[in-house]
Amino acid sequence: MGKFSESYSGGTPSVRNIDYYGGNIPFIRSAEINANSTELFLTEEGIVNSSAKMVQRGDILYALYGATSGEVGISRINGAINQAILAIKLNENKDDSMFLMQWLQKQKAQIINTFIQGGQGNLSGQIVKNLIVSRPCIEEQKQIGAFFNQLNNTITVNEHKLFNSILSR
Repeated sequence: MGKFSESYSGGTPSVRNIDYYGGNIPFIRSAEINANSTELFLTEEGIVNSSAKMVQRGDILYALYGATSGEVGISRINGAINQAILAIKLNENKDDSMFLMQWLQKQKAQIINTFIQGGQGNLSGQIVKNLIVSRPCIEEQKQIGAFFNQLNNTITVNEHKLFNSILSR
């Protein structure tokens, strides 16, 4: 993967400095990689004085640590990430983010079983960069990514309907 993408993780500003928090920059943590908003917000000063890194809407976000290891999503917001998230940006227009996100999601169990020994372990940026991804041409990637995205959305809608019907009984 490292041959066709750039990746980086962020950091967490010191919680001892209240001037770093309460600003208008969303601070995306691993449980929020698929969220439309965040609980915490950073100030510009918090970004400048830490290793937190900015991501853009559409970047692939990959959870590296703890209970969310291997979770993946496409950022829905511009914001900053901490060290538990790997941002993945494709180098050229030869690859589709939705396809790669779906591929990572499909490979989650295999990646976890191969690289994390025991319960809640950690992945690393180097592990992700060394993953070997078979990629069809860009047109096929777009079709595959869109298909599985629509399938996931349909499953989610039907799960909500089922859940609501159970609650209304």
